[in-house]
Amino acid sequence: MKEEILFNMTPQESRAAVLENGMLQELFIERASSRGLVGNIYRGKVIRVLPGMQAAFINIGRERSAFLHAAEVLPVSEDESIDDNKIQPPDITELLHDGQTITVQVIKDELGNKGARLTTQLTIPSRYLVLMPANQHIGVSQRIDDEQERQRLKDILKQGDGETSGYIVRTAAEGADKQELVRDSEFLLKLWKQITLKIQQARAPSLVHEDLDLALRFVRDLVPSDVEKIRIDSESVHQRLLEFLTDFIPSLSKCVELYTGERPLFDMYNVEDDIEKSLQRKVQLKSGGYLIIEQTEAMVTIDVNTGAFVGYRNLEDTIFKTNLEAASSLARQLRLRNLGGMIIIDFIDMKEEEHKRQVLRTLEKALSKDHAKTHISEVSTLGLVQMTRKRSRESLEHILCETCPTCDSRGSIKTAQTICYEILRELHRSAMAYEAKKYLVLASQEIVDRMLDEETNHLAELESMINKPVRFQAEPLYTQEQFDVVLI
Repeated sequence: MKEEILFNMTPQESRAAVLENGMLQELFIERASSRGLVGNIYRGKVIRVLPGMQAAFINIGRERSAFLHAAEVLPVSEDESIDDNKIQPPDITELLHDGQTITVQVIKDELGNKGARLTTQLTIPSRYLVLMPANQHIGVSQRIDDEQERQRLKDILKQGDGETSGYIVRTAAEGADKQELVRDSEFLLKLWKQITLKIQQARAPSLVHEDLDLALRFVRDLVPSDVEKIRIDSESVHQRLLEFLTDFIPSLSKCVELYTGERPLFDMYNVEDDIEKSLQRKVQLKSGGYLIIEQTEAMVTIDVNTGAFVGYRNLEDTIFKTNLEAASSLARQLRLRNLGGMIIIDFIDMKEEEHKRQVLRTLEKALSKDHAKTHISEVSTLGLVQMTRKRSRESLEHILCETCPTCDSRGSIKTAQTICYEILRELHRSAMAYEAKKYLVLASQEIVDRMLDEETNHLAELESMINKPVRFQAEPLYTQEQFDVVLI
């Protein structure tokens, strides 16, 4: 599989696109005005302990208070993983109190109206390792499944210089030689000493350590060792990226290329078109079928339809082929749109159990490339597949779009006829409650035109009933649902 990374850099915004065989699979956006917080370390102050939620709100100097759960306050022992939900922490009031100063790290960005999620279990990442300063345990990524390789990596780190810190060996370390791992370890220990000094000198609330910017963070964490090309359209960032790779990931330096073409980089690879398509509800499949993707506060729903695809043999075969294509396509859409939380997939009903199993296997295989953690259920009795995808950052729609001021995110607006009838009711209500010589209605041009044309008989009946004249005035800035009744 041919994988390429594109970096589009401007003073106001940085974008990274992941292409597989020329097709956009994933997009990362970081704006100068709202950089992500994950990985940042703060000296924070406890502003409110919540015993009923086993949590506390922490002031880290942001507009919204951050959230710290009791399970994230305790250190992780050698026999427990960081994600172990079986750990039962003591009462939050035994761990924290109002006004306490505490060192915390952001593990989840601010999402919507929610503040950032925090932990006191600090970690410092590099290309191959993650340093855990308060833990002596050495763990290996579960994606490295070869037992001999896992043991080799552990043995290299156990031969260190006697430091008391622990490590998590990242997936990228598979096959790395001893020198690369030792160099990563030395870099992390040096960086941690610098951070420790800043923590001792910092006053709460304040930022102690900020993670790398998008380009450097992306190549450190997400670029595979077998990537074919890394193209970047900024000379200054290109030079900085080369220096970073030379110091930490020399094997990737040969892949980096400065793009100097006349056409914008993202236009050259049709990325801009794919971004536009990813903001639409409907996703067309090559066969003629399509997906309908609805993103709500509670969950994401995906509906699969055969559309114009009529198949070649019989109805069951047509449904099966549509569902197979949909499984691969929706896995890409989840990555590209960065949709997370609860996801409900309504595949077209299949009668044969083997077809259901093959569709699920296709979905699982397509999701195996996803960096975000996913969990898939079996096909339910109602023909639905439930799955979850870990939400770590805002979805593409939430980054690029805002709530529609006309429909208030309902996805529809009232018809002109409905608004006209609301105006007639409001005029009648006003006439019953207030004394006025006449009335002025301010509304959009479309509403005014309809009221003076199709609804003119109803308006005449109302004027006769209330015995007051009504005048209309079109307001160009009013939306279809906006109107005002003015008493004169």
